[in-house]
Amino acid sequence: MQSVTEIETAITNLANEDLLDLADIFKAQPRTPIGDMACAEMARRNISL
Repeated sequence: MQSVTEIETAITNLANEDLLDLADIFKAQPRTPIGDMACAEMARRNISL
């Protein structure tokens, strides 16, 4: 669980451009957990690809 929390924190701390890059890398379907985390953070910030 600690690793998941650390990944979530790292995603939350990304600058918008880096977050968009991450989401672009993990946009394939079916989405991965990292892709889901990136999309959730993008939604929270009201940004999109």
